[in-house]
Amino acid sequence: MEDSNEPLELWAACRDALRRPAGDLKAVRLDGRQAASHVDPSEPRLILRWDGAEWVPETVADDYPAAQRIVHGIRGDGKML
Repeated sequence: MEDSNEPLELWAACRDALRRPAGDLKAVRLDGRQAASHVDPSEPRLILRWDGAEWVPETVADDYPAAQRIVHGIRGDGKML
């Protein structure tokens, strides 16, 4: 077995590069079912924000399309001009 003498700073930098950045958003169903995200598009969605340690509630979107606009930062109706 090879003994690795990797410096702690290098190990920590590699670990941090793989971690999810704080501020990421995701949408989940309010009923807790693990169905695909596009199922029942008219149902409201809970928007969660990653705080660096856990997912915390941010807001509630009226439906799947509204949730996607929030998660992806789309302003207005999202149509290209």
